[in-house]
Amino acid sequence: MILIISGQFWRVNKLKEQELFFFHELSPGSCFFLPRGAFIYNTLTAFIQEEYHRRGFTEVISPNIYSSRLWEVSGHWQHYRENMFSFEVEKEVFALKPMNCPGHCLMFDHRPRSWRELPLRLADFGVLHRYEFSGTLTGLSRVRRFEQDDAHIFCMIEQVDEEISECLDFIRSVYGVFGFSFQLILSTRPEKFLGDLHLWNQAEKQLECCLNAFDEQWRLSAGDGAFYGPKIDIEIKDALGRYHQCATIQLDFQLPIQFNLVYVSKDGTSGSHPVIIHRAVLGSLERMVAILAEDYAGKWPFWLSPRQIMVIPDGPACEEYGQRVCQEFVEAGFMADVDLDPDVLLNKKIRNSQLAQYNFILVVGEREKANHSVSVHTGDSKVHDELSVVATIEKMKHLQQLRKMRAEEDF
Repeated sequence: MILIISGQFWRVNKLKEQELFFFHELSPGSCFFLPRGAFIYNTLTAFIQEEYHRRGFTEVISPNIYSSRLWEVSGHWQHYRENMFSFEVEKEVFALKPMNCPGHCLMFDHRPRSWRELPLRLADFGVLHRYEFSGTLTGLSRVRRFEQDDAHIFCMIEQVDEEISECLDFIRSVYGVFGFSFQLILSTRPEKFLGDLHLWNQAEKQLECCLNAFDEQWRLSAGDGAFYGPKIDIEIKDALGRYHQCATIQLDFQLPIQFNLVYVSKDGTSGSHPVIIHRAVLGSLERMVAILAEDYAGKWPFWLSPRQIMVIPDGPACEEYGQRVCQEFVEAGFMADVDLDPDVLLNKKIRNSQLAQYNFILVVGEREKANHSVSVHTGDSKVHDELSVVATIEKMKHLQQLRKMRAEEDF
């Protein structure tokens, strides 16, 4: 049997061995992430959060459900309603949010703003829902429920170029960790658009200038912009040479006008509209997990691996010690397991762990038990010297922080 994940055919037994996620007919288009899949999901989130701290983004949490009156102001009700889940509550129509930007506009507008606060960079991992026809749902690559590393930058017009350049640098830095190559696409005004033509032309020109300054090749996709503004789409290439759109940078002059967002300018006058930059790096976390699962084919880099460490006791007398060692690594934040199967010999256990794609295999016998140490084996069959548990944990924490593709080679 085969299963489609992001358009790739995977054998069902291979997927079951990974134990990352599954889908169920009782919630079509919504993924159930199992513990190992949730570890990958949360590790990706933590990676981006760490970058946020370095790059001046502030995380917020916003509601999932809004009155249709909000979507009427933003223009989504007129331009995007068929892609939204809506329902009636107490004679008023509400909808699940398909994106975060209108809610972030309410956050900007909840009190007076000064030019000194700009750029204001709001990031949100909130759950999003978009209605997709059941026939278009494709594994993790096209779902109805998802999260993305969504952010909105409220800034002055003279700050736009620098902010977009920083966004492009953010994307290049993150994709470099995964080893992705990417291509840039400038998507311009669609046939159905919101706002003034002059502002559209101005926004498109600014994005074009930023792309030219970025020193990477890009191409034009006329008419494929969002209804509220032009955008830069970033497509990454997967293991099969196919491109997937993940990251995006969108320049928006329209929403600040729609919501009448203003700030007090340097000369003390109120009434200046900010510009909004919509930005995602990983994009949909669900789609990114699918791309990475295909790209790594089960052999995950150590920092992201759902099977980082297997502890193998050498005989029944060392099982209790093996369990204690495993617990120490779990408490240190690693995904660690212990093999206590009494019917399998030591060498077979090591081989099974390698086939299961564990990054490190820690063998513990009487000597290791006496020394509170471990014998370190890697998934590619290399054997290292005996090392104390404390030193091993510290070394692995360092490797985790480096986020290298082949951390085992640097152990």
